[in-house]
Amino acid sequence: MPNTASAKKRVRQSASRNARNRWRSGNVKEAINAFHKAAQAGDATSAETELRKVSKLVDRYATTSTMHRNTAARRKSRLAKRLNKLRGTGSGKKA
Repeated sequence: MPNTASAKKRVRQSASRNARNRWRSGNVKEAINAFHKAAQAGDATSAETELRKVSKLVDRYATTSTMHRNTAARRKSRLAKRLNKLRGTGSGKKA
């Protein structure tokens, strides 16, 4: 248990930040799942729309402490590779 006023404040701040980060992570997961559903259905246009939504969220959260920018880039890259495979443009591998 925190004893000092500053320690109590840190506990409050930590709890609110934790809740905010969990909410943001949930948003990203929901968007990624929507992309995967569209990709499994074989609908490239809706998958592209979902990829744009995911990219927007991931880029926004990469500027905060929720997600590291390299993690954001890796996730976007993997999803874009899957979209390219779905479209049939390229094998998804680097040349």
